[in-house]
Amino acid sequence: MANGEIRKVLVLGDRGLLGTELKRVLGRWFRVAGSDLPDCDIQSRKSVESVLDRVRPQAAINAAAYTDVDGCETRVALARRVNSEAPGTVARACRRRGIFPVQVSTDFIFSGRARRPYTEKSRPAPLNYYGLSKLEGEKAVRKSAPEHLIVRTSWLFGEGGKNFFETILAKAAVPGRLGVVSDQVGSPTWSRHLALGIARLLLAGASGTVNVTNTGWVSWYGYARYIVSRAGLPARIVPISSRELSRPARRPAFSALSPERYRSLTGQALPSWREAVREYLRTKKRDG
Repeated sequence: MANGEIRKVLVLGDRGLLGTELKRVLGRWFRVAGSDLPDCDIQSRKSVESVLDRVRPQAAINAAAYTDVDGCETRVALARRVNSEAPGTVARACRRRGIFPVQVSTDFIFSGRARRPYTEKSRPAPLNYYGLSKLEGEKAVRKSAPEHLIVRTSWLFGEGGKNFFETILAKAAVPGRLGVVSDQVGSPTWSRHLALGIARLLLAGASGTVNVTNTGWVSWYGYARYIVSRAGLPARIVPISSRELSRPARRPAFSALSPERYRSLTGQALPSWREAVREYLRTKKRDG
């Protein structure tokens, strides 16, 4: 969709980690409306159609998802409904109304066996049900609405939801040793920068699949050490292996996403993950 055609954007899941920032950031360029449970349930066709007909946007961003990676291993039916089927429901309802659908996806659709960042053309091979359910959601969007935008991101942090960054801030405030996995590598991404990236893609009239993350990559261990160092917290971060942590869902060992297509579409890259950490901490200090 040409950028000039988008005047109003609807954010589904607007009370979550990403949805909150989308409403804040997109308002610089578009009129923005938001909806979330209980007003709009993306699992319900009638609920989705009702909010689309009421708001009448030119683009709708589905920022709602079931993101508990370990929980998806046991709550398979819920993950399927929210992550796999609902994106298709939203995309079909959008297509019938001439609305441009935007779906948010994840680096966890990949196996993690790569030695270089995954591109949009890399072959998915998820290791866990969360990744599989999100991959199926991508497929549903492509099948339901030929004109669409799928944004893949990774290791999201920010205000408004549970995430690794906030967990580390809480746990590292207590002196002592804190073990963090050192054999999983990815690109931490601030929700505000992701929202900015999505805004730029809409302004550029982009479509298809695009990776949007803060640049660079790091292990969870290195990421935690940087957070603790910049925040001046007393805990000592020590490396542990994924086996030691023994979580229900397997995680990819390397899931960094290449930003090159995003850069070519928008003419710029998002800041590095280190810059994002520093800016987020400054924001928290200023607002706190």
